[in-house]
Amino acid sequence: MAEGLTVLVAARDEQRSIGDTVRALRSAFPDAEVLVADDGSRDETAVVAEKAGARVVRLPRLGKGQALALGEREAGPGSLLLCDADLEGDLAPLLEADSDLAIAAFAERRGGGFGIAKHTARRLIRALSGFEPRGPLSGQRALSPPARAACFPTAPGFGCEVRMTIDAARKRLSIAEIELPLRHRATGRDPAGFVHRARQLLDAVLACGPLALNHRGLRLPLVGWAFATREPVVTAIGFADDLLSGPERGVRAHFRASPTTGVLKAVAIPLYGLVRTRRLSGALLVALAANFLNQLDTRPGRALKAYLALAPFVRAPLLPAVLVAPYDLREMTMLGDAGSNALGAMLGLSSVDRFTGRGRNIAIAVLAGLNLLGEARSLGELIERTPALSHFDRLGRP
Repeated sequence: MAEGLTVLVAARDEQRSIGDTVRALRSAFPDAEVLVADDGSRDETAVVAEKAGARVVRLPRLGKGQALALGEREAGPGSLLLCDADLEGDLAPLLEADSDLAIAAFAERRGGGFGIAKHTARRLIRALSGFEPRGPLSGQRALSPPARAACFPTAPGFGCEVRMTIDAARKRLSIAEIELPLRHRATGRDPAGFVHRARQLLDAVLACGPLALNHRGLRLPLVGWAFATREPVVTAIGFADDLLSGPERGVRAHFRASPTTGVLKAVAIPLYGLVRTRRLSGALLVALAANFLNQLDTRPGRALKAYLALAPFVRAPLLPAVLVAPYDLREMTMLGDAGSNALGAMLGLSSVDRFTGRGRNIAIAVLAGLNLLGEARSLGELIERTPALSHFDRLGRP
């Protein structure tokens, strides 16, 4: 496993420990490259790591899973050894294991909470893959080339280890857990520690659901299902497209390749709007608004910002979008078709209640024009070329 080895360390604000960690890794694995993925550190982590002999990839502040995913792209071919930035101890036994994925189990427990995040992660892995892990959240892992191909890009945040184990087990790769006398900075039973473990728990749960690639090629959880309590039918239609769609983009491309899930959306969403509103204008508003927000959902937060900007004018519900927005903006999740279509349907249905006569016709005309424009040209490119819109579009992103 050690042939062509890269040691990958995801680090954020670790200037006090990263130097010692890098030097220890370079000493233990002299023929390997030590690569530090700096996750938007605000201190001198990158500088200290470089001085200690590591190659550093400077990244925006995206989270551990994304730092590993983007750092792995910079690594050469071969095996991969993952290591936390504050680790003390010898990881060589992981490379000696006769397995595709070798995971270090800490011989001694230090700090931590009540085990809720760990036990939940263990149950999720067992339920979704059949593998019973001892250290489901351990970040010290050795991956053979087949395991690397199966597990990368990793899931975001602190869910990366949980999904990594599930992906390897589903590919029927060999997995071994090895007890090692390792130490690292443990979180305690204080407010900061409980916040950290709550994030671990949420990230692990999200990582176990359906994932999709975003514009960076990162694998993110699809969370459109969060709007099912408001719009279950449109959410379900969009979710089918998320899971089953092909490479087609745009209404015309879907009809040319018919039958596709895109054609299902193009037919089912207007019918749903007609049933809900009992008016042709209602069907048009729901369908056009759903497709418009779907066209915008090409960058983090773009569709949500459009929804939140328009929702007050038609008195559409704000709370679901507000709750999802922070994770979407930070590239921790994706709306997908389920989320963007559901948001559009919520706007359309609220517009039917809000507008009558001329106002409704104007809204239909504006949405129809924006949909046609999105079919002919990329709305995202137009936004990025318009200074005011581009500035608004980038707000809140890493």
